[in-house]
Amino acid sequence: MAKAEQAHASTYRLIVVGGHTRSIGKTQLVCDLVAALPEANFIAGKITQYGHGVCAQNGEHCGCAPDEHASAFSWEENATSGTDSARFLAAGAQRAFWLRTKQGFLAEGLPVLRESLNSIAKDAAEGPLNVIVESNSLLQFLKPSLYLAVLDPRIEDFKPSAQKALDRADAFVLRRDLVVAAATWPQVSAKLLRAKPAFLQKEGEPLPQPLLSLVRDSLARQAGVRI
Repeated sequence: MAKAEQAHASTYRLIVVGGHTRSIGKTQLVCDLVAALPEANFIAGKITQYGHGVCAQNGEHCGCAPDEHASAFSWEENATSGTDSARFLAAGAQRAFWLRTKQGFLAEGLPVLRESLNSIAKDAAEGPLNVIVESNSLLQFLKPSLYLAVLDPRIEDFKPSAQKALDRADAFVLRRDLVVAAATWPQVSAKLLRAKPAFLQKEGEPLPQPLLSLVRDSLARQAGVRI
């Protein structure tokens, strides 16, 4: 493969959406961005880690864990199937995927993700793909074009993995104002919370225009993320 073709096939503009815990609207933020930016033609996906047969996203058995392998990858084919990846399709994503891995085995799942995205990129007629992924753990392996961290100061739980990634956030998307954060999260640096751009988007509200501008700016830059 020529160098130009290789770069086209393996380099992306990648937006990662994470957050401090579950049920704070991370999936909804991906859907909102996909719907608000149809020109981006996003490939949208979700990475779920599980342990002992229990999905790490919701704390209850959900049947998502593959039985025989450390990871499983699937393209979503049905926008009405009820999965989060189906919601991405319904919001307007070009394609949507779901990668499930055992806790601590995301590295084993990345090659199949890379191969699947590269197969689409080879056929893309208009340059590198724009990819948006709901995940915190992906940050262990790469630096995305943009990392948005969803925060809800009403919810006390703040996972250690999310806390470690917090200083890598380019911006925070707030479900409530941060004025109560110091009392809710004494383990989190108030200085860090104040140091990042923050956009207030309560549940059901439209995306703030400055947030959309930030995302558009990241998509306008040259693709440079390898998975």
